[in-house]
Amino acid sequence: MATTIAWEWYRSFLGVLREGSLSGAARALDLTQPTVGRHVAALEAQVGQSLFVRTPAGLLPTEAALSLRPYAEAMDSTAAALERTARSHGDGVRGVVRVTASEVVGVEVLPPLIADLREQHPELVIELVLSNKVQDLLRREADIAVRMTPPKQEQLIARRVGVIEVGLHAHERYLKAHGTPRSMRALIDEGHALIGYDQPAPYVRELARRYPVMARERFAVRADSDLAHLALIRAGAGLGLCQVAVAKRDPALKRVLKRELGIPLETWLTMHEDLRDSPRCRVVFEALVAGLARHVGAGR
Repeated sequence: MATTIAWEWYRSFLGVLREGSLSGAARALDLTQPTVGRHVAALEAQVGQSLFVRTPAGLLPTEAALSLRPYAEAMDSTAAALERTARSHGDGVRGVVRVTASEVVGVEVLPPLIADLREQHPELVIELVLSNKVQDLLRREADIAVRMTPPKQEQLIARRVGVIEVGLHAHERYLKAHGTPRSMRALIDEGHALIGYDQPAPYVRELARRYPVMARERFAVRADSDLAHLALIRAGAGLGLCQVAVAKRDPALKRVLKRELGIPLETWLTMHEDLRDSPRCRVVFEALVAGLARHVGAGR
């Protein structure tokens, strides 16, 4: 009879993949290093292949390990979803809800909404995942997601909350020192400092295609974090892209070239249909829909 592969083996394997070492995985998983090593060795024996190669830089995954990774990650997401559900049984709105959103939405928009939810439902626990990566709701990496693109999976409940506009902004301190550009061409001719992205992700290439002045080589400061862009704009480091509704909260942040540059982000709230009858998820979903709708309205 074939031996069943224990979930703990996959969990330790995934920990080593993510951390690059047995010691790093042990710390992340709150296990001992020998335990992690035994789990990985047992998994290698069961699958009949080496999963890691020792190098001076750490443990590097083999092709076999890379082929197992998506399945181990799916198991990890399912186990986390099972734990959230198991801890959330009982009357009323209680338990864990995992919400994912982009960096800016997660830091600048959601915190007061979450604070209100916790005041109304003290037994509600919110796990907030800040990432510009699209979390997979079908694999239950999150329960609810704020997305800037329409969801395509039929198994998701989706609510369109409106359009968040992104525009070019600068701190008044920067504009006082360097002047206010009156055209896109002036951004170049007048030597303005532009804040933008470093890595050529698809949306970065699309931005440069639509607005050639926003090409990577023209950026005076580069970062792949929207929160870093916002902090740099607030510090007066240059002109950068920012949600209009966020910028309006600070009178010192001024939008420039409104007619020439505006990026509409269609905003949706999504949830797996299996959570439709979950009181905790339904309450959070409706509260976030209402709060995001107010945020959208503030940017008009």
